[in-house]
Amino acid sequence: MQGALFYKAVIWARMIKIEHSVFALPFAYMGVFWSASGWPGWVTFIFLTLAMVAVRSFAMTFNRIADLKFDRENKRTQNWPLVTGEITIRESYFFLGITAVVFVVSCAFLNALCFYLSFFALGWSALYSYTKRFTSLCHFFLGSVLGLAPLAGWIAYEPAFALAPFLIFLGVLFWVAGFDILYASQDVSFDKEKKLYSIPGKYGLETAFVLSGFCHVNASLFFVLSGVIVSAAWPFYLAWMALSGVLLVEHRIISPGNLQKINVSFFTLNGMVAVLLLLGVLGDIALR
Repeated sequence: MQGALFYKAVIWARMIKIEHSVFALPFAYMGVFWSASGWPGWVTFIFLTLAMVAVRSFAMTFNRIADLKFDRENKRTQNWPLVTGEITIRESYFFLGITAVVFVVSCAFLNALCFYLSFFALGWSALYSYTKRFTSLCHFFLGSVLGLAPLAGWIAYEPAFALAPFLIFLGVLFWVAGFDILYASQDVSFDKEKKLYSIPGKYGLETAFVLSGFCHVNASLFFVLSGVIVSAAWPFYLAWMALSGVLLVEHRIISPGNLQKINVSFFTLNGMVAVLLLLGVLGDIALR
């Protein structure tokens, strides 16, 4: 029995790609630590974490359901649990409902503004799954979904909007759009065949790589501006320089003619970006 439950848990972790939480969760923590100018308290920290894990699980599950017909035909995605039947559609909808409820309830425990905005966040997260059907700006739409993380972290402690988390939002938007454009380069032929919109599919790999680089330059600029706005200490700028270097390496190890290291670029290097910036924020907080 325990073995079966463990196996199912592993399958669900594959389904929602739990390891990709490293892309959004650190930015939520950045928002809450800067908003509180230190430790926000266990209640805020716990319910923010629950909310972030729940909404990310909701978004990934919704995406898997919405894209099921395409995932069945794409060789790259034919081993995904919903495609293989390891997880059923019925189970997916049940999980979708559970994660939505956990998210809304967690937001309610934070404050009224978080609760009211939780419904917008769910809708916005779900809408992304359909953007590739009608606009090549889908990469930027995905960036805006993950960009909600620092805003959510900020208002989780202080239910009011400010410039600093908005700058981080813009940084995350361009950062995610940049690496999602690169990731989509794997599916150029498939996207063209199925008439799906993506920048690599519509404009070609050369243009896509240029636009991705432009996005990452913008991301780096917005990240450093957020530090300037909060008068961050030197550890933040050290972390910013390191992450800027990581983004540069990302564009050096892959090219339109060589996508062999795309997974290293997508997960390993981009996972370092969020963690580095969070460490920079923690270093800044420690010196205040």
